[in-house]
Amino acid sequence: MKNDLQTTIAHTKDELLKALDLFNQGNINAIPFEGSWTGGQVAEHVLKSVSGIAQTLNGPSKTTERNPEEHIKMFGEVFLNMNIKMKSPDFIIPSDSPKDKTVLHSSLEKAFDGIEDAAEKNNLTETCTTFEMPTIGLITRIEWIHFACFHTKRHTQQLKNIAHHLNIAEIEQD
Repeated sequence: MKNDLQTTIAHTKDELLKALDLFNQGNINAIPFEGSWTGGQVAEHVLKSVSGIAQTLNGPSKTTERNPEEHIKMFGEVFLNMNIKMKSPDFIIPSDSPKDKTVLHSSLEKAFDGIEDAAEKNNLTETCTTFEMPTIGLITRIEWIHFACFHTKRHTQQLKNIAHHLNIAEIEQD
């Protein structure tokens, strides 16, 4: 189970970083259309989310008294359905300040490395007790990891869509 999960985390990180690499410093802060976040804001949003999840995974936990994978399917159905519009919790809404693509890239890589490390060293069936998922409550480490991956996949697609709207045809170098 852990090997498959490690592969999923690594693949999710790689796909996100590839999508981020579609941008350069010149267009990372460009607004693609009215009401949209910039590519940099999407990346910052993901960074805030995965950094918090890495901390939660390494925090206190307790024995789980239900199926430790109970919410995984629902997370996938919700986050991979691009027809569903979601509102982000305030604490992970990106700022309006300009973003540095290189800093975002390295910070995201480090945050995902933290999730990979936590997945390797912790009991994934235990329930994390430091943060409650809104409307659900406490969830397990394996559910947090899947949440992180599904959430990131959603925003990886969003980055690709933003790049498309900005007419970024292929990977550009800084």
